[in-house]
Amino acid sequence: MKASVFGACALVLFSAGAQAQAPKVWRHGVVEAKSDAGFVMMAGKGGFAEKQGFQIDYLQFKGDALALKAMLAGELDSYEGSPGAPMTAASRGADVKVVGCYWPVLTYGLWTNKPNLTLADLKDKNFAISSPGALPDLFARAVLEKQTLTPNDVHFVALGSDADRFRAVSAGIVDVAAASTEFTPNASQMGIRLLVHAADATPNFIRFCTYMSSKTLAQRGDEAVKFLAADMQGLRYALANKDAEVKLAKEMTDAKPDDTRAAFVFDEVTKYKAIDPEMPIPMEKLGWMMDLFVKTENLAKPMDLTKFVDAGPREKALALANR
Repeated sequence: MKASVFGACALVLFSAGAQAQAPKVWRHGVVEAKSDAGFVMMAGKGGFAEKQGFQIDYLQFKGDALALKAMLAGELDSYEGSPGAPMTAASRGADVKVVGCYWPVLTYGLWTNKPNLTLADLKDKNFAISSPGALPDLFARAVLEKQTLTPNDVHFVALGSDADRFRAVSAGIVDVAAASTEFTPNASQMGIRLLVHAADATPNFIRFCTYMSSKTLAQRGDEAVKFLAADMQGLRYALANKDAEVKLAKEMTDAKPDDTRAAFVFDEVTKYKAIDPEMPIPMEKLGWMMDLFVKTENLAKPMDLTKFVDAGPREKALALANR
């Protein structure tokens, strides 16, 4: 009897110890893996989160607006995407904070299958975007606003991921599509060309910031700092190791060995200095985007951006990443 009791106690203690040693999980939302996945997922897939004592579960979404909804529903600890949808949500009282922006330059564009189409000819054209409020929608609105056009001057068509939109414009289903510039290597053979690059049309448009709720920051503050530190270290490594970054991107997208898109993305990121591994919070760019969204009526009025930002975790993470 004593032996069985001892055995049961030992089993309980062993189970408790195993649970205590199991790495904590951080649930992070990202847009569906593309040829930039080597940058996006290096923190978790490259072992940097493990060194901080936890693991990252990447949950993929068709658009960043969907990831925002998942975070607000408590299904994510953080997510990354364009500032548009979270800025709009925060202006309406949602609990969402910017904690860092690692991709402050938008490597994106408008694509067309029409050889003679110009920006001056966009009126009445069919525009492929993703869900309202997501990056493709907001970028398209930004380009239209610069051409003194409104969303009512074109016909928006919601078409899932960047790849879905690229195929749609290639097939002639739409006239114009907002999508990543990663498709540049395959564009000409598909009869498509880049109408305008975001770096030229909207140089202040931020591609990716990372967002958390104040509730998560309060309850899991130390882990939030470690997550950001792992991200910083992963990005530094990716920028310094092209072969490793490209290899991971191909693995995450099941790309064929001769697929050149991941290598193109790396070179474009380098060309435009699009990624900043220190994850700054560029208030001037956020202010520009806020003014733009007021013009496009995504925001009813300007908001207090200081209430939308929490720089504390990023500062602690930077110190941790630099050790």
